[in-house]
Amino acid sequence: MQFFKDIFNLFFPQICLQCKNQLTIKEQVLCVKCLHDLPLTHFCNEKDNQVAQIFYGRVALQNATAYLFYRKEGVTKAMLFALKNQNQQEIGTLFGKWMGSEIKISKRFNNIDAIISVPLHKQKLKKRGYNQLTTFGKQLEKELKIPFYENILLKKTKSETQKDKKRFDRWLNVAEIFAIENSSLIKGKHILLIDDVITTGATIESCALLLQKTAGVTVSVAAMAFTE
Repeated sequence: MQFFKDIFNLFFPQICLQCKNQLTIKEQVLCVKCLHDLPLTHFCNEKDNQVAQIFYGRVALQNATAYLFYRKEGVTKAMLFALKNQNQQEIGTLFGKWMGSEIKISKRFNNIDAIISVPLHKQKLKKRGYNQLTTFGKQLEKELKIPFYENILLKKTKSETQKDKKRFDRWLNVAEIFAIENSSLIKGKHILLIDDVITTGATIESCALLLQKTAGVTVSVAAMAFTE
């Protein structure tokens, strides 16, 4: 198998998503240099971090974290664009490995019972062909030995784009567009709710409040990135 991979890389060399230099056989998505330049948040071990703070007074979360800072330009934006729009689902797997490693070290996330992703509307799912959070969730499941459920939260209506909306408008845009199924699977459990990017937190707020309507459910949040 490795022989065929080597032959493939010879004729179709992989390049770094950020600097565009050719990757070595052992590198994936990013070269070592760009990997070391990632804008890490280090929020996993910080209780009152910036992600947690945006939910104060809005929804009760056990813990909240994000792996990278998201900026208008830079490697985080490039990675998430490729994941969402270019079918590079291995990026979700990478985020799952990175986040899983951090969560295992952190004592703040040692009692999670299940992982649930923010859902994608069925029309968008059909058009894109995949949910960009699936590989992220599946890798977290593998790293943490905790079940990942994709059939709990559903998106009932197709919301408008969140881009350029103010915080209150974003909240109105996502309120009451989600539904919950198979709630018996999460009754009394501590849920890790995952998303790609947290900006205002409106989508996470709506999903978390809905999950908490099931008896005994508590919620923590983990995202690939957080907009400063």
